[in-house]
Amino acid sequence: MENKLYTLLVYSENIAGILNQITAVFTRRQVNIESLNVSASSIPGVHKYTITAWSDEDQIIKITKQIEKKIDVVKASYFTDDQLFIRETALYKLSTDLVLQNSEISRTIRRHDASITEVNPTYVIVMKYGVTADIISLYRALDAFGCVLQYTRSGRIAVTRGTQEQVSEFLEQRESQNR
Repeated sequence: MENKLYTLLVYSENIAGILNQITAVFTRRQVNIESLNVSASSIPGVHKYTITAWSDEDQIIKITKQIEKKIDVVKASYFTDDQLFIRETALYKLSTDLVLQNSEISRTIRRHDASITEVNPTYVIVMKYGVTADIISLYRALDAFGCVLQYTRSGRIAVTRGTQEQVSEFLEQRESQNR
């Protein structure tokens, strides 16, 4: 089977140690986590984990089911990129001297819809948000000028293309069953 980049959206109660339990599932199956972002969700008391990993569908189904079995996990689902609205943020620290010497660097930043957020005598900070491919494209373009001092990008954040988080429907069903 062919490996694809999958995004898992995992919702859990805010319990210490749950992140370790979730990542252990990937470790046991020898699947590397590409990116991981954890934050509070739109539902009080529930945290959202956005995890990306390269895998085949059979393996990602097994991983998702194992994660969902964890006692503090409310819901886990996997998605392909076309099923989600996705964004990342990147920061590029560039040499001020090189940026000032080569006007093509500034044009490249503008062409990639990035913004310069700080300039000082030593470095220029450029920020870009968007999809992974665009962020990496800007990095490669800037790196070709030899001006990149540092580069980092955030983990992916994602929402489903539906009107509400899938976990909302799940929680509503669970609550109506408990009445």
